[in-house]
Amino acid sequence: MAEITIIVEGKNDRSKLRRLLSGEVNILCTFGSLSSLRLEQLRRQTRNDEVYLFMDNDSSGKKIRAILRDAFPDAEHMYTRRGYAGVEGTPDEYVIAQLEKAGLEEYILYPPPQPGLE
Repeated sequence: MAEITIIVEGKNDRSKLRRLLSGEVNILCTFGSLSSLRLEQLRRQTRNDEVYLFMDNDSSGKKIRAILRDAFPDAEHMYTRRGYAGVEGTPDEYVIAQLEKAGLEEYILYPPPQPGLE
């Protein structure tokens, strides 16, 4: 079975996803700009993994997504909504909905239901 790797921009994005996903999912960061060295590292780290790209919905996020789209043509794309402060500032429910849409339900650590919110 292929490993799952999600590539995000920064370590705060990674922490956000780490809280919502089981440890089986690899979460890698671009750390902002993408050098050819960093791209090569990401390619090596993801070898035969199923790759998912989850970038911020801003100009730098779109630039990074475009570079990664070329590097990982088979990657699945996940999007946060414009207006949210990047992946890290996206509400958990919305992130979870994006993970479900990408077919990653089995890896999601759902928060326990809160009494009174049912």
